[in-house]
Amino acid sequence: MRKSHRVEFPGGRGKLAGILEIPQGEIHGWMLFSHCFTCNKDLKAIVRIARGLADCGWGVLRYDFSGLGGSDGIFAESNFSTNCEDLASAASFLSSEYHSPRFLIGHSFGGAASMAMADQIPSVAGVIALAAPSDTYHLADLLVKMDPAIASSGLGSVVIGGQKLDIQKQMVEDFRKHDLRKIVENLRKALLVFHSPEDETVAFYHAIRNSGYDHASGAGYVPSTIPRSLVALPGSNHLLTNSERDIPMIVAIANAWCTRLI
Repeated sequence: MRKSHRVEFPGGRGKLAGILEIPQGEIHGWMLFSHCFTCNKDLKAIVRIARGLADCGWGVLRYDFSGLGGSDGIFAESNFSTNCEDLASAASFLSSEYHSPRFLIGHSFGGAASMAMADQIPSVAGVIALAAPSDTYHLADLLVKMDPAIASSGLGSVVIGGQKLDIQKQMVEDFRKHDLRKIVENLRKALLVFHSPEDETVAFYHAIRNSGYDHASGAGYVPSTIPRSLVALPGSNHLLTNSERDIPMIVAIANAWCTRLI
């Protein structure tokens, strides 16, 4: 049986809240789980995947980005850079209090942050990206389209998942300054991508790019000595909530993949 243990640790904008999923017995290694753009560590799929991996013998820390869930900060003042800083803080906490993370796992924008940060954390052997985008520009464009005042006045609001959120211009400007696609192309850590061809939020071509295929130019597969794998989840939605079969499959494949790597 695993244990769930609430923790708090310092971040760049105050305390960050997390939950440790601790296996009983020998721990194969530690994983750091980052959530999506406006979600939190308690998203149903994140909880079930984290606990499933803990049942397989992996220690997992799932945490909230600044301004979301139980973490300090103001969401409107966050951006992709602060997400990456929060991930680094969580990795530092794991390293000092338990053990350095061997794997990063992230859903959607959390997957993007995980891919962006993997090469900067020496202990990381691989990244698991769930429904993750291959760039951050598209989200900036989407937010401005939802409320043009973000660009014209510097502050606007959008409704995502029934939640009204303030968005500052600095956020979309930060999204546009990162070249995530180039970072992923040069990633030196192993990468496992899960994505639904029917994803209504992040199109499947993002998964194809992240897996090493240049979909836009038709250049075909980009050879790499670093292992990359793509697992399609046909019929699934972006939040992985519409099929009971998805989570056990993700857990089983992720466990086998990580075990093989170490």
